[in-house]
Amino acid sequence: MTYLADFAGAFGLTIRISAFAFAMALILGTIVALCRVSAIPPLRAVGTFYVEVVRNIPLLVLLILIVFALPEAGVKFTIENSAIIGLGIYEASYVCEAVRSGINSIPLGQAEAARAIGLPTKGVLGHVIVPQALRSVVQPLGNIAIATVLNSSLAAAVGVVELTGVANILSSQSSHVIVLFIGDGAAYFALTLVVGFLAGRLDKKVAIRR
Repeated sequence: MTYLADFAGAFGLTIRISAFAFAMALILGTIVALCRVSAIPPLRAVGTFYVEVVRNIPLLVLLILIVFALPEAGVKFTIENSAIIGLGIYEASYVCEAVRSGINSIPLGQAEAARAIGLPTKGVLGHVIVPQALRSVVQPLGNIAIATVLNSSLAAAVGVVELTGVANILSSQSSHVIVLFIGDGAAYFALTLVVGFLAGRLDKKVAIRR
């Protein structure tokens, strides 16, 4: 029963870390995607730089930098928030590419028509381009959400007691190591099944009918 209570708490923490990290990635990744497709060269350069740098840094290294290096510079977060920030920054680079592909799939004529009726650039992006882009990439975003759940396990390496973290701790106190990690894997499997199911339902609901 003690193990179940520990796993239940860790399960909830894994959900919180994954949910907040994905929400951050969705917002940040969309902003970076807009930079990458911008007509302004410096913005395109910033977007490209972000993606190329972040995608070529291992997530574990990024987490270590945020958890241990930032406090040395006077920037301090709780360890859970550090994991959320690191995971969100990392997954945002993948969200960016998914959203960018969605934006590029929208016919140019739609943006031109929106401008013709007097919509400002902000209105064109907010009411025409971005909503359609997000609708067209629900399934890829669902895959990124699943990756976010699985990658959250790396937070254990920097001291976060989520699912993998609690399995590590309990395995040092028990002889049932294999059982503990089978339970750990089953919990991740259940989470990813739920996320995949919800993404599939949402994709069918908002799919653009051609």
